[in-house]
This record gives sequence, structure tokens and C-alpha cells, in this order.
Amino acid sequence: MGNATFIIWRESVEAILIIAILYSWIQARGDGRIRLRHLWLGVAGGIGLAVALALAMLGFHSQLAGTTLEAFQASIMIVAALLVTHMVVWMRHHGRTLKRDLESGLARAAEETGGLSAALLAAIAVGREGAETVLFLYGIVAENADGGWVDLMLGAALGAGLAAGTAVLFLKGSKLIPQRTFFRISEVLLLLLASGLLVSGLEGFINMEWLPPLIEPLWDSGALLDDNGLLGTFAGYRARPALSIVGLWVLYWIGTLWLLRTPRRNA
Repeated sequence: MGNATFIIWRESVEAILIIAILYSWIQARGDGRIRLRHLWLGVAGGIGLAVALALAMLGFHSQLAGTTLEAFQASIMIVAALLVTHMVVWMRHHGRTLKRDLESGLARAAEETGGLSAALLAAIAVGREGAETVLFLYGIVAENADGGWVDLMLGAALGAGLAAGTAVLFLKGSKLIPQRTFFRISEVLLLLLASGLLVSGLEGFINMEWLPPLIEPLWDSGALLDDNGLLGTFAGYRARPALSIVGLWVLYWIGTLWLLRTPRRNA
């Protein structure tokens, strides 16, 4: 439930801020070529794309069984981990210019094809957040097969409520939760969650004997900290890990930290 709450909270805040930027630009421009109905049409289209993806995944899931289902779930967990990482890296490098990029995109839309292009821009922006959320939540459910859908829905509802409240504070310029602080902390939590999904996906492939463990266990720290705590369920800590998982986990963090490095500005 906690993971679902956090994912919905973080993704919804981004989506709401994007919609708010587009809304403000359209209101300020007021030239009649792009209207608010185009924005809401695009938002509805983006939500529709996310719902369609969710239904498609559930339908596909219902047709699978045995090893095929296990492989599908393990693959989705790894894909979700990579998408989380990509989102964090993208926001680190483009977050400061997001408002300017969206506004310039709307300006080009107004000059070229007007409202339909604006609707498409909104649909892509919202649909991207929604699609990522669907994959993340499926990965979480696959990771905790006994967690149930009730906890997932409760967590999603709580996350949506928190997102709405957070977005209102941001838009009103509240210093209670500075945007930079919120996104920096959420970056760390998202990457921990991604590493946990990655570990669970790799474990699935080891259980199916598609990935060799090499040495298992590499160590045993169960006497100090077991797998059932917060680090195990959220960040992928394992008391008795396989060497192959530890090696890939280390490579993941080396690659992620390298991608997150601040790019040098041209002189």
C-alpha cells in the first residue's frame, strides 16, 4: 500500500503541474486559437491511453499461467525499474526547463495547427505519466503477489489525495514543501523503489533458472536484518543474496549515478 501511495503521489503531482502550466499559458494567451476545451480533451485522451494500457495488461495477464506468467511479471518489474530510473534522470536534466519547453510547444501548436496540436501535447504529457504509473503499479503487485488489489486501490486513492494537496501548495507558492526539496527527496525514494523492483525481477529469473545465481548465498546477514523490514519490501534488501543479483544491483547504481551527474555547461 505504501509503495502504491508514493508512486501515485509523485506521478500525479507531475501530471497536475504540467496541466497547470498548460492551463495558465492558454488563459494568458487568450487568442481563441487554443481554448481550454482543447486542454481538457488532451487530458482526457491521456487518461484514456493509461486506462487502455491497464486493461490491456490485465487482459494479457489473465491469459498467462505458470512459467509464462512468472516471466511476464519478472520482465514487467525490470521494465518498471528502468522506467522509474529514466523518469528520475529525465526530470533531473529537464525539470528546470519543463515550463519553458511546454510553453514553446504550445506556441508552435498555435502557429501551426492550433487546438488539435495543443490537445495532442496535453495527451502525450498526461498519457506518459499515466502509462508509467500503470507499469509501476503492476510491478508492485507482481512483486507482492499476496498484497491484494484492495490495498493497492486504497494506496492509490491516498496518493491521489496527497498529490492534489501537494500540487495546491506548489501552485500557491507555499514554502512548506519547496518543489526542489520535494523532487530531490522523491528522486531518492523512487530510485530505491526501482532497485527493489529490479532485485525482485532478477530473483524471478533465477527462480525460473533463466539467470544463474553464480554463488548463493553470497553472504547471510539475516541475524542482523531480515528481508521483511522496510529495506526488504521497499528497497530490495536481501539477507541471503545471490552473487549475480548483487553484481547487477551494483552495476545499476553505478550506471544510474553516472546518468544523474550534472552535465557540464558549454563555455
